[in-house]
Amino acid sequence: MEEQRTRRSPLWGGPEWWRHGPPGWWNRQGDQARGARLPWPSTFVLTAFVLIGSQFAAQAQEGDRALLDPFARVLLLVGSGVLLWRQRYPVFVVFVTAAAAMLYLGAGYAYGPVFFTVAVGCFSAVVAGHRRAAWIAVGMLWTGHVLIAHWLYRWLPPSGDGPSAWGQEVVVATWVVAIVAVSELVRVRREQWARERAERAQGARRRADEERLRIARELHDVLAHSISVINVQAGVGLALLDSDPEQARTALTTIKAASKEALGEVRQVLDTLRAPGEAPRAPAPGLDRLPELVDQAASAGLTVEVLGAAPDLVPGTDLAAFRIVQEALTNVVRHSGSRHARVLVDQAAGALRLRIDDDGPATGEDAGGSGNGLAGMRERAAALGGTIEAGPRADGGFRVLAVLPLKLKEDR
Repeated sequence: MEEQRTRRSPLWGGPEWWRHGPPGWWNRQGDQARGARLPWPSTFVLTAFVLIGSQFAAQAQEGDRALLDPFARVLLLVGSGVLLWRQRYPVFVVFVTAAAAMLYLGAGYAYGPVFFTVAVGCFSAVVAGHRRAAWIAVGMLWTGHVLIAHWLYRWLPPSGDGPSAWGQEVVVATWVVAIVAVSELVRVRREQWARERAERAQGARRRADEERLRIARELHDVLAHSISVINVQAGVGLALLDSDPEQARTALTTIKAASKEALGEVRQVLDTLRAPGEAPRAPAPGLDRLPELVDQAASAGLTVEVLGAAPDLVPGTDLAAFRIVQEALTNVVRHSGSRHARVLVDQAAGALRLRIDDDGPATGEDAGGSGNGLAGMRERAAALGGTIEAGPRADGGFRVLAVLPLKLKEDR
């Protein structure tokens, strides 16, 4: 119960932050509005305008309304000076300005810019999200004005004053509604701007996450393939270093070539981080480099048979198809006991089909891949609107089947 009393205002039934404005666009980054600099210049200008304007109004209404005295000037100073805290305590400010204006009118002083302070206080409360408080404050002011103008005037200064015309109350009510309506319009627009900013920020974060995922996937595919070839060739070199130095030299040459290619592709990926949005310095790999994959697999002891011709695909689809075949062959080298694999490239019904088979058996529990590679292949395919099916074949071995939308360069 104690916690509930501290969290809710006993007077208005609202949350404790009713004095400071709601979280969101008004209180950017938590309590920033509370720690913001007070609006001294605008408040000074408003105060000067109210004091000078009220003096002229009193002279113009001399004889009908009471002249300004020290008490009137104090009320004007309070009503306008409190606007200095209109951003930190909008509800408090709107009620103080309304109360000061009501006392000012009840004392019989001249009509004038005193209503302007209430308008500014109401505007600040509404745009800060405290619509109910603003409506109550201006409603109390209008009700008080009606009572003073049509009933309490008999006992209030100036002496001999008569009731006001009801048409004047309609004008006052119209101005009140207009002020609140403009305030509501500004509040709605600012909330729309805040939502748009949040959506843009969320979109930027999503694009950044997608770019990080793309780079991580690209690095995984490049390094997993190259390091697998290097690992196999290093084992061959070590085994044959003494018995067959020439074959060991060949293995080292393969390691050098694979590492050089991997460094080049990693450098190309990292260049996109240093200069995002720039065109790549080297063309992205595609299915036209299938012969290189076959040669690299052969250097790792895997014979690859390629069936079908690679179509002339658009760069995005071409890169995805190449990486899928590369990752599938890497998994065969790393996780399969088979030394023979088949790659089928086929196109039919507006789709590109890539099928990679090996005859097994698996050399570990993670046959077909450790999971990251398969996940990366599925992400690449899904990004293009395609699918990946991967799993053991009924007759033994493992199969990866990718179906991608067929997008040829000539169709662009």
